Amino acid sequence: MERVTGIGGIFIKAQDPAALRDWYKRHLGMDIQDWGAVAFEWQRAGQPEQGGVTIWSVFPADSAYFAPSQAPFMVNYRVRDLHALLALLKAEGCNVDEKTETSEFGKFGWVMDPEGNRLELWEPPSGHLPG
Repeated sequence: MERVTGIGGIFIKAQDPAALRDWYKRHLGMDIQDWGAVAFEWQRAGQPEQGGVTIWSVFPADSAYFAPSQAPFMVNYRVRDLHALLALLKAEGCNVDEKTETSEFGKFGWVMDPEGNRLELWEPPSGHLPG
């Protein structure tokens, strides 16, 4: 079974999210949008119609979104079949969060790695942002 197909996003915590976003914008030229993040668009080699996006975003230091991880970052990995992969990871003994979410942005699930880092798994909406 195919597992991770790419990185969907990188999320980091900051004591002062606005100042950190400004630093990245000023010094690294990142085009941070009004919604507080950058959407890096990309295309597959030889398949320009198979493009996608990788999100970079800053969260407040006290955000509980990464919990129970204590890490100041979280990586979002793109997957093709979220529920099948979560079931497989659970069967392999991984620490899989029972909660999943579905929205217009796709399906989301979470798993903890052995070091206590929370990983987000993202299945893009059908027909949108191919994995």
